[in-house]
Order: sequence, then C-alpha cells, then structure tokens
Amino acid sequence: MAFPDHKLIIYQLLPRLFGNANTTNKYYGSVEENGSGKFNDINEKALAGIKSLGITHIFYTGIIEHATMTDHSQFGIKIDDPDVVKGRAGSPYAVKDYYDVDPDLAVNVANRMAEFEAMVKRTHDAGLKVIIDFIPNHVSRTYASDVKPDGVKDIGEGDDVSKSFDPKNDFYYIAGQAFQVPQGYNPGGDEFKSTLKDGLFEENPAKATGNDVFSASPSINDWFETVKLNYGVDYLSNHRTYFDPVPPLWEKLFEILDYWAKKGVDGFRCDMIEMVPVEFWGWLIPKLKAVYPDLIFIGEAYQVWQYGRYIFDGKFDYLYDKVGLYDGLKKLIRNEDNATTWDINSVWNHQCVNMDANMLRFLENHDEERIANPVFAGNAWLAVPGMIVTATLNVGPVMVYSGQEVGEPAGHSMGFSSDTRTSIFDYCGVPEHQKWLSNGNYDGGLLSEDQRHLRSFYSKLLNVTRSSDALRIGKFYELMVANEHQPGFNTRLYIYLRYTDSQRVLVVANFNRNEQNITIKLPDDLLNQLTISGSVQFTDLLSDTKYTSNNIVEGVSISLPATSGLLLEF
Repeated sequence: MAFPDHKLIIYQLLPRLFGNANTTNKYYGSVEENGSGKFNDINEKALAGIKSLGITHIFYTGIIEHATMTDHSQFGIKIDDPDVVKGRAGSPYAVKDYYDVDPDLAVNVANRMAEFEAMVKRTHDAGLKVIIDFIPNHVSRTYASDVKPDGVKDIGEGDDVSKSFDPKNDFYYIAGQAFQVPQGYNPGGDEFKSTLKDGLFEENPAKATGNDVFSASPSINDWFETVKLNYGVDYLSNHRTYFDPVPPLWEKLFEILDYWAKKGVDGFRCDMIEMVPVEFWGWLIPKLKAVYPDLIFIGEAYQVWQYGRYIFDGKFDYLYDKVGLYDGLKKLIRNEDNATTWDINSVWNHQCVNMDANMLRFLENHDEERIANPVFAGNAWLAVPGMIVTATLNVGPVMVYSGQEVGEPAGHSMGFSSDTRTSIFDYCGVPEHQKWLSNGNYDGGLLSEDQRHLRSFYSKLLNVTRSSDALRIGKFYELMVANEHQPGFNTRLYIYLRYTDSQRVLVVANFNRNEQNITIKLPDDLLNQLTISGSVQFTDLLSDTKYTSNNIVEGVSISLPATSGLLLEF
C-alpha cells in the first residue's frame, strides 16, 4: 500500500491584492484610488509562475462576498453600513452572502460568479488545486443572501428573535436591547463620507458578537462587525449543548459547502475552528467526504491540547501549527535570548505525537507579521533555516504567503490595518510583490538581484521538498542528542535525518548569526539500520555542493554560513 502523500505545498493569496498593479497606496484609499486585483488577473502566466515554486494548491483568500464600504448597489447588491465594517474594502472574514463572490474581484460585476468559475478552471488546467475560506463561527452584521439558490433558507431566516437562545435559531440575541456601535470608531478615516456613517446601526434586538460577546454594546476591540452563529450551544447556561436533533444551522452550512464543492473547490481552510463545537465538524466533514472523497479540510487552531479532538473526532485533515513550530521558529529567527532548537523537539515529541503528518507548517500568513518587517526579522534571508525546517521537518503540508518569496515587508498602515502585516481590510498594492507582477508580465522583471535569489531559494526548497521521497514521505530521526557533545554544537543548530529505503537526506539548519563548523555524527544504531559504512559522499540538494566523509562512523564535517541550512542527500 502506498504511503499517503500529505506534502501539500500551498500558496496563499488574496486576489484583491495579488493582481493589483496600482502603486498609489493612499491611506484609507478607495477602490478607484488604490485599485483591486481581479479573478481575471490570475491567468495562465500567473499560475505558471506560482506553480514554478513547487506549489500544488492555491489558497484563495477573500473569495466569498463580505461587507464593504464600497457601494455596489448599481448591481443590485445592498449597500453595507460602514459603522459595522472594518477597512474600506472590508474584512474577508465578515461574510455577507455565503452564496456569492466579492464583486471587487470581477471585471464585469454582473458576471462575477462566471469569472470566479473560470479562475477555478484555469487553476485546475494548470495542474493546481483550489482552497477557499470557510468562516463558521460568525458572519457580518449585514448578512443576507440575495443570490441563494431557490428553496434555500437563509441564515437567520425564521429565527425567534424574542429568545436569547433557542437551538432552532441561527443567531444569539440580546433580548430587549438594540445594538450599539462602539464609541470612537471612525469608519474609513476622516476623508470617507457616507450618509450611513453616523455611529448608528439598526439591529434590534442586538445579536451576540463574533468573539463570544453576549452584549448589545461590544467594545471597539471586539469583533463588533460580526455576529456569532448558534450551533446549539447555550453559552449563558453553562455551555449546555443541544445537538440532537441536528440544529438547523448545521444543515444550512452543509448546503453552503456543498454549493462550493460543486463549483470545483478542492478544499476549505476553516477559520477559528475551536470556537465551533467539535461535534459539528465530526458530523459535517464525513458527510461532505461521502460525496467528495478528496475534499480537504484545514483548520485554524491554537489550543495544542485540543489538536487530537479536532483531528480524530472532528475529522480534520490538517491543523495550523502556529502555537508550536511557528512560535518556536520565530524566536530563533529573531535571535531572541530564550530561543532554542529544543523547542522544535517539543513540537514533534510532545505536542503533535501521532499527528505530525496532520500539521500545516508556515512562517507567514495573512494573520502573522511579515518576516522582512523590522518587528519580525527585518531581513527575509534570516528566515532561511526556519523555512527549511518548516518545509522538511515531517511529511505534513507547508504554506507560503504571497509576497513572502520576494521579501515583502509590509511596513505601513493602509487604514484599518497595522504596519506589520499586508492589509486584508484595505484597498492596496503589495510593493515588492508588484515587482514580480511586473505590470502583468508575471516574470519578476522588476525584482532586484537579491529578490531573485530569494525567490530562487524558495523555488528550489519547495520543489525539492515535493520531488524528494525522503522529504515528502520519509521517516524522521532527530540527531540532536547524538551531536550535543560535538565541538561546534549549540542550541541554535537543528539536525535530523529524513529517509526512505532508497533515499536519505541529512537536514542541518543553522539559526546562529555566525558561521558554524561541526562534525555531524550518525549513531551506530542508525548506521546499522541504514546499512552504510566506510566512505560516503553527500550532495546538498539546494546548492549541489559536495561533502565527503572518509569514514561515516566518524561523521561528516561541514561548515554552515550564518542563518543557513543544508539538505544533504547520501
């Protein structure tokens, strides 16, 4: 039986950002001023450029229609109240119609769904698979589907709003109280004008807010633009559950995901899964996979102690490894005083036992700081050893975020966003990515030589990770204990072997800010298992540099430049 291939190489991009060649980047700029990428921008040439990095899946973020300050009413789309929208473009995680796509992404808004479907077809024709978001915990305060299929009952339709909680309701209500917009919120900045920008939003009774705030007056720091969905959990009565019969919301969400799967979507990245009962996932995912056996479910998760429940009971294929590997690698990349590669050992040896293949690894995504931003590392090259570990530690998937491969630092707020992340709330371009975009040529024509080298590193690493059986499906053997007494060893080095019966790759990552020289030894039991002895030649899969051990029992001597790594095949 073939070993299951979990080594997905995922490229996350926001179409609104990806194809936008506009360089204005005005603070709180409108779509007319700052521009927006389109579905059509992701053409055959763009897809070929993405695939050349070794990518197998594209995670298209911000596809589904969400609340926005932009007026699309001429196309029959109800205008949103800016007092409950974050950013001029709006948050992709405040969905307003689960059966529609973001009109900003269409060249012809009236033809927006067909443009999305054409992008899906182009992606598949390029040999890539499509992942989109599913935001199960909350929707926008203005949620109402105006294009849902005939016979489909909308979320919230038929709720008994006189009840704070009812398992048959889709929302939670604050009975007898009207919603209050948080004081001090200035939607769209000082220049944004709208007759609806008045500090008021009509919602009576108020609905509970997305981050579990059961108050009619959420604070400006709450997810006040969203409303919490009701899965049959009575939060105000000791979290009592009502799962039998299945709550109506569960069936509605099944119909929504079935709708997108029918359009060719190959997987869903599920937002904040721990805010939704695991029983729902254990019901939903097998039900969908009975119809679409190859459908992939990725969960955004942060509670390490809950991982097993969401994988084994909730039936997720993969979970974010943020709290474990990402956090440990970030400390090492930043050269923090308490950073140690033993934190990496803790991830696979404790946190993810029997689940390592199910952990999605990354160093950037839309929620995290850009590596090249001064608050993180300030230099994209400092993440090289971390990226090597991220991609090769085990057989699970790896994800990169559009712009990461050319060292995009973000670095300035575009309105609602911070200055350490590329904004998902505002209309903007991504300056360093635009150099690869190269006015729609998608050839990196405007990249600096340093950026070309960085993108080449990512391409080489990710392609090798896919093509090498040892890295893609091989076993793992940590070599830290075997080398901790070797001259040159310290806890800013991480050393391990990935291997199959036919291929072996020795991985060495140097997080030190200086060159490190060490003779790496393989323990006798491993040498016996691999049946190797005598003289052995090693070839670095990243650079083709050769290393030779005249007697493998004595180890192989290597010199590692600062913040670098080797993938030594032998």
